[in-house]
Amino acid sequence: MRGFVLILFAAFSFGELVSRLIGNSLLHWFCKPGIMVTLGGYYLLHDRTTRSRAVLLAIFFSLAGDVALIIESEDFFITGLTAFLLGHLCYILAYRQHRFEAADNDLQGVQKIRLAFPIVLAGTGLVVVLYPTLGELRIPVVIYSAVLVAMVLSALFRFGRTTNNSFWMVFCGALTFMISDSLLAIDKFLLPVSHASLLIMSTYIIAQFLLIQGLILHHPNLRMTRTIVA
Repeated sequence: MRGFVLILFAAFSFGELVSRLIGNSLLHWFCKPGIMVTLGGYYLLHDRTTRSRAVLLAIFFSLAGDVALIIESEDFFITGLTAFLLGHLCYILAYRQHRFEAADNDLQGVQKIRLAFPIVLAGTGLVVVLYPTLGELRIPVVIYSAVLVAMVLSALFRFGRTTNNSFWMVFCGALTFMISDSLLAIDKFLLPVSHASLLIMSTYIIAQFLLIQGLILHHPNLRMTRTIVA
């Protein structure tokens, strides 16, 4: 059953990307909501003992954001931005739930600062560049960007507190989400990005799948081997 739902997820994702290529709004309206619906179904079909309400809420708010952004207006853009902000907060909570309380090889002190610095620099740097062009959206975008950076850092700080596969899938998913949102912001507020719609959606789909699959792969009874050099 999970395999069938994944096939549906892939079909909706492919249909959404095709809709961006050919500019078919009907296919876009049909396929885009189906991406998170099927991904949510895929998550629900896994072991109930490891199911998290925070993950389900993250999926729900992402779905709400997807639907809101289908309607191209400033009011619905704010609605979508708010929905995704809530989704990121839920992911942050989910990361805390999907990690070991005690670990002897997690990131410490200087390591945390060294690895977090590029992420913080990328997030704040983009906001500084975009700030003069944001107009009335300055405050919402700044708040959203801060939460997005916090989401990526929360994924990074799971290192040593989960399984190897879970860490890398979630961390790569969080980074890819940040790339997707950065492309959207650059295209909307700064300058047109070639094939922006396709790039934004493809990175978004990859990000959401990696996040959900990575959280599914967290196994409380296993430990992760250290793969980041001190």
